[in-house]
Amino acid sequence: MTQKVLLNAKEVNIILHRLACQLIEKHLDFKDTILVGIQPRGTFMAERLKEILENDYNTPEIMLGYLDITFFRDDFRRTDKPLEANKTKINFIVENKKVIFIDDVLFTGRSIRSALTAIQSFGRPSEIELLVLIDRRFSRNLPIQPDYRGRQVDAINNEKVKVNWKENGGTDEVHLITT
Repeated sequence: MTQKVLLNAKEVNIILHRLACQLIEKHLDFKDTILVGIQPRGTFMAERLKEILENDYNTPEIMLGYLDITFFRDDFRRTDKPLEANKTKINFIVENKKVIFIDDVLFTGRSIRSALTAIQSFGRPSEIELLVLIDRRFSRNLPIQPDYRGRQVDAINNEKVKVNWKENGGTDEVHLITT
């Protein structure tokens, strides 16, 4: 097994600021926009973007929620181990709001398809966008593409992209792992 660093902490920070600026260009005041981190790994990135938008770019209070997609996945019954769901935390109505799904890695697109189904429990958004840190562009099973991407990675089937966040007990780094 080999491991290569794709992004270090400084590069991750630069990308997060660039993504925040792209969000500001499109959404301006965020009064009708909601950030939704897809559990579990998208929540760290969503929290970080909210913090950057509010503290570094003086964007007023941004609504942030966390969406668990465990039981909306099309493969959740195909595993022998018991599933552990994460907590959904959406304390607002998404009806007629612009929702931005945030996840760390876009791989097959199945998680996003699940999130599209799961968000309907909270209302019908006027628009849904997708923001990812890493886009594995040659791995799609579904026709799903990000609206905002930090970095595009051409990883093949025996390679895995792993994102580490300082909030998760590590350092901000993205690795390409070959098995």
